[in-house]
Amino acid sequence: MLNPASGRPTLPGDILSEFLPSQGNVRHFLETVVLQPLDAESQRAAGEAAALAALGELYDIDVEQLLTGFRSVHGATHAAGGVHRLSDPNPDVPQDVGAAAFFDVDNTLVQGASIFLFGAGLARRGFFRRGELAGMLWKQIKFRVSGSEDPDDVAAAREQALEFIKGHRVDETTALAEEIFDEIIGDRVYDGTRELANLHLQAGQEVWLVTATPVQLAQIIAKRLGLTGALGTVAEVEDGVFTGRLVGDILHGPGKKHAVAALAASADLDLSRCAAYSDSVNDVPMLSMVGTAVAINPDRRLRREAEARGWAIRDYRRLRRTLLATAQYGAAAGFAAVGVAASVIGSRYLLAKKAATGAKPAKPAASAKRTKPTKPTKPAKPASRPKAQ
Repeated sequence: MLNPASGRPTLPGDILSEFLPSQGNVRHFLETVVLQPLDAESQRAAGEAAALAALGELYDIDVEQLLTGFRSVHGATHAAGGVHRLSDPNPDVPQDVGAAAFFDVDNTLVQGASIFLFGAGLARRGFFRRGELAGMLWKQIKFRVSGSEDPDDVAAAREQALEFIKGHRVDETTALAEEIFDEIIGDRVYDGTRELANLHLQAGQEVWLVTATPVQLAQIIAKRLGLTGALGTVAEVEDGVFTGRLVGDILHGPGKKHAVAALAASADLDLSRCAAYSDSVNDVPMLSMVGTAVAINPDRRLRREAEARGWAIRDYRRLRRTLLATAQYGAAAGFAAVGVAASVIGSRYLLAKKAATGAKPAKPAASAKRTKPTKPTKPAKPASRPKAQ
């Protein structure tokens, strides 16, 4: 409705000033209760809610999912001692601010399930009974044979893994994880995937691990490889001891997308200039939110998805198997050579010992008769050339 005096649209305040000039009590109620101004705290809360809603719309997730992602990022920072970066960038490399690469761990960077390798290392140290690994081993075999990850199995495995460390001190478990990486996990890192990560670092970009593995183990892997940081499943800690409970989301499937969105929002990353790498179709939510997606050692469903979307595919499993087979063949050949050498040395030693004592070497068995060499047959004469006509 237009104001006849000004010709402008009539605003709510104009209506109140014209319609209620004498109704003081009603006007006071409307201005102080219905239309009361927001205090500073309310304004801050309203601003944060609006910002979260805008970020959620930007990353195609709802506010609660974004908040869950922020809890994962906060938990990773807390686990790292309050620092954002685990490794400083090379000062001689110009930094490509706003660009990053996100790598899955299991069967993308490390052959097999890192949490199972960690559990096996703990079992060797008497951290728990080997029989407790049976459930994890079955899920690992199922995962490796089928080439895919069942979300329920992954969630159960992560819960079970966190149960393993329940009641143990964080510093003790972290120290053991560092030993286990050097002993088991480090040798199972795919060289091709590691080279891809190094290429991003050499381009001045951040490199983050995003994995369902407990964040303390993920951060050890990242630090050992010189990567920027790691986001992982966060276990609750009280007084320096693991409670066995989760904090936030399990970083698997959509959980990775939520965490990457929160990291991008907090670190001012431009996801259109970022890359993501994974082996599993369950990580399509993370792969599809960046500018460059690459399938590494993909399962069958991810391979089909990557081909349909035009994503690059890299498979380092055959190369690793070839290298391992070559190493095993070389080792076998080496053992054979050592055996032959030992046999020759042993024979010479016995002959020398017998010569020193005056003993004569044994004669060959009587049954072994010498045979006369057969005369070589004459080569056949070459065929006569045809006479010229």
